[in-house]
Amino acid sequence: MQDSSSNADDPRLDALRTWLAAQFPGKALTLAPASADASFRRYFRVGFCDGTRIVMDAPPGREDTAPFIRVAALMRECGLHVPEVIAADTAQGFLLLSDLGATTYLSAINEVNADALFSDAIGALIAWQRASRPGVLPPYDRALLQRELDLFPEWYAGRHLGVNLGDAQRAALTRIEQQLIDSALAQPQVYVHRDYMPRNLMLSTPNPGVLDFQDAVYGPVAYDLASLFRDAFISWPEPRVIDWVARYWEQAKRADIPVDADFGEFYRAFEWMGLQRHLKVLGIFARIRYRDGKPAYLEDAPRFLRYAREVAARYGALSPLLPLLDELEQRRPQVGYTF
Repeated sequence: MQDSSSNADDPRLDALRTWLAAQFPGKALTLAPASADASFRRYFRVGFCDGTRIVMDAPPGREDTAPFIRVAALMRECGLHVPEVIAADTAQGFLLLSDLGATTYLSAINEVNADALFSDAIGALIAWQRASRPGVLPPYDRALLQRELDLFPEWYAGRHLGVNLGDAQRAALTRIEQQLIDSALAQPQVYVHRDYMPRNLMLSTPNPGVLDFQDAVYGPVAYDLASLFRDAFISWPEPRVIDWVARYWEQAKRADIPVDADFGEFYRAFEWMGLQRHLKVLGIFARIRYRDGKPAYLEDAPRFLRYAREVAARYGALSPLLPLLDELEQRRPQVGYTF
């Protein structure tokens, strides 16, 4: 077996090579890194003379392959284009998958093709949501929403900025968090990918290919839409976002997905759901840097801070977040900010 991956003191990579050799006895293959991941998972592209496969390395004790296998089957039943699980060794944490290609939406999308690519993404999302039924996926409940929000004061404010929130700051943040959680729980509940963003969508036939779905839950209808259009790595002008959300909303109504009949109310829920995600992701990016030694993700923190500020500025109930962010970043408060 030839490979271009690092082989210095990596017993899991050695075990992966041995496992692959057993899957394809006597067959020549190559192994190369396929993608980076914010978790402890790694992906490699396995090359043969007649094609490629993807192999996942998910260390037991840190990652569980069972949700990936289960959700992949569920998404295939819904008609989504997801990797086929060709072989699995759940004890070792190895999965051999079909290869959906190397071109992500993130690397391909531009001003010209965005409408067409997002149209395909909306179609796949609606197919996923139409199949929703309770009791199949874990609930995106109050406890989980709160655990996610807790990452912001612990990891972004506390660890990254070195700020322990005072009583008034903590109280203001808690009020905002509870409003965001109440809004999320008041939405109709559907299947939620939970990271439905251009980095996890692949240009493929049929389009899109969908990846990184192992954390799927049953939760707010606007969540995946917020992931798609308020992305960690690419931003769009607000008029285009409103247009895309409206296109989804119209199609969702025709598909009998229980979105709010008033687009203004639906868009508000979309924005509030996005704010919950923005705060969570700021905490996650800081945790990935300081706990996991992956600093690059935190470079996109300014994008999420901008998203958070824009949403908080549009809704009076969320406006206390603005001076809190100012204080955390040691900025001079702007005129008109009030607790």
